[in-house]
Amino acid sequence: MTTVNQDAAASHVAAHSDAAPAKAAEYLAFTLGQEEYGIDIQKVSEIRSYESPTRIANAPAFVKGVVNLRGIIVPIVDMRIKFNLGEPSYDQFTVVIILNIGTRVVGMVVDRVSDVTTLLPEQIKQAPDMGGALNTDYVIGLGTLDERMLILVDIDQLMSSPEMGLIERLAA
Repeated sequence: MTTVNQDAAASHVAAHSDAAPAKAAEYLAFTLGQEEYGIDIQKVSEIRSYESPTRIANAPAFVKGVVNLRGIIVPIVDMRIKFNLGEPSYDQFTVVIILNIGTRVVGMVVDRVSDVTTLLPEQIKQAPDMGGALNTDYVIGLGTLDERMLILVDIDQLMSSPEMGLIERLAA
């Protein structure tokens, strides 16, 4: 009888230890237009208030320019323009999230940053197939927390994608 209880306990522990490696993850939540997004907090170096960058000739419209950040030239990408979310406006809430993408540093303009949210694996749902209306290649999933929903972005994939063209521009 004791063996059955030990076996049951062992299988219970084994079932939960399988889930143990899938730990909670922290995401920096920010807004673009009416939508709330989240990126892995470990990719974030700092959050700065928006200041006009120096324009670069022939850069795509979503690349606002570059800033000199303590001796490092950092390209600044406006995500509202990149995601076609209407005409951007810059106010006291507009911020630049400085990201570490591999060995590169990139700045991302967003409407505002709200908080750091911890999500458990079961709170992240797969993004629905939007039939080409939305490129979900860079969407990890949808994080749900009570009534909130965060669109979780794989910021490494997005910023290093050929369509962004940042890695080639930075390497040049």
